[in-house]
Amino acid sequence: MEQQGRPPHGPFTGRSVHRLAEELRSGRVSAVELARAAAGAASESGSALGAFTLVDRAGADAAARRADREIGHGVDRGPLHGIPVAVKDNIDVAGLLTEAGSAHLAGNRADRDAECVRRLRSAGAVVIGKTATHEFAYGPTGDRSVSGPVRNPHALDRMSGGSSGGSAAAVAAGIVPVALGTDTGGSVRIPAALCGVAGFKPAHGTVPVSGVIPLAESLEDVGVLAASAEDCRVAAGALAGASDVGGTGVRRRTRVLWLRGAPSVPIEPGVARTVRRALDPVDEVVEVDWPASAMLWDTFTAVQGAQAYDVHAERVARDPHLFDPEVLERLRSAARVPGWRYVRALRERERAREETAALLRGYDALALPTVPVTAPRIDQRRVSVGGTEARVGPMLLSLTSPWNVVGAPALSVPAGTVSGLPVGLQLVGAEGGEGLLFSLAEQVERGLA
Repeated sequence: MEQQGRPPHGPFTGRSVHRLAEELRSGRVSAVELARAAAGAASESGSALGAFTLVDRAGADAAARRADREIGHGVDRGPLHGIPVAVKDNIDVAGLLTEAGSAHLAGNRADRDAECVRRLRSAGAVVIGKTATHEFAYGPTGDRSVSGPVRNPHALDRMSGGSSGGSAAAVAAGIVPVALGTDTGGSVRIPAALCGVAGFKPAHGTVPVSGVIPLAESLEDVGVLAASAEDCRVAAGALAGASDVGGTGVRRRTRVLWLRGAPSVPIEPGVARTVRRALDPVDEVVEVDWPASAMLWDTFTAVQGAQAYDVHAERVARDPHLFDPEVLERLRSAARVPGWRYVRALRERERAREETAALLRGYDALALPTVPVTAPRIDQRRVSVGGTEARVGPMLLSLTSPWNVVGAPALSVPAGTVSGLPVGLQLVGAEGGEGLLFSLAEQVERGLA
């Protein structure tokens, strides 16, 4: 495993999905070779990184052999055919454990694939193992799990972010080119930003969540992490049941709204400057204030809290000692959301959807930092941002959770580094605007290359 301060470099570092697909079809590499490289790197990373909860060498080998046979006979399932992928451990993979980072589910073995996994397999992807999640996906730090913390490949004393921290770390370390995650308040985009990879949350309801252990169903989406927006687009297409999530294919003038921070959302000045510079390739950037930020946070916490407690109420009553203490305290706090507040939050949500749609008219996307800070240290729970003291959890969620409230598609892409640690640019689109988001993100990535 790479030491702290050295850039991560695994077998898939710098190898895009399209490049791997070309190598597979030309015979320069086999799916079996790719699967074994990924499985070997996953096993070797071990507890030093904490990204994987299990590696399925036998299953990956069998799937890779099947992919090689199909490719050899001219069967082409698309760009993911023969590509190794990892799956977050709150998503079912037939025959493998799904423990969601919790002692409550120790030994829980899935009897069938989640629908999102089935779609990846239909596209020819090879599942090599399961990645660690914050317990029950209920936390943005990625360091509260029965399997231990997930470490940031760029600095092993730093958190990966969560809850899809294992998937982000696995991609950032070059162990796999693509990984699945889930996103209820930023759980794909937060670790993507902190680990320096791309992370995509589709519009709510685009990808079925059957076979996913729920947290807050009306906010939750299956997303994807990869090294670039281009690779995310390929995987997102497979998840949506399409060959790709394409753009217009024509160079057009791009227009973006930059959302300035509000007093309730302090942003580290270095992060804001670095992320804003990443938009330089965009043709027109209009800066606007974001007065709804505080309201959206209150709406998010009410909806997520009430729905999360509904999922776990019996576990809290029966076996509270099996929870991580921090996750248990979050659930007990969620239990105190009054019924009237939850009902009001649902009304606020509809208003927020309408206001966001109106704000986006005439623009390709809203843009803002994905996370206001660089990766905090593992177990760190308070941070100073521009002289303001803040709790780490709400800080990490502050800029991502609003888009779960409104159900919009959102994409985080690497935007550079601050003090040697990655930061992310978040692009938020209108429903049905995924193609525009990816085209815009790829324009940004070319400008940073």
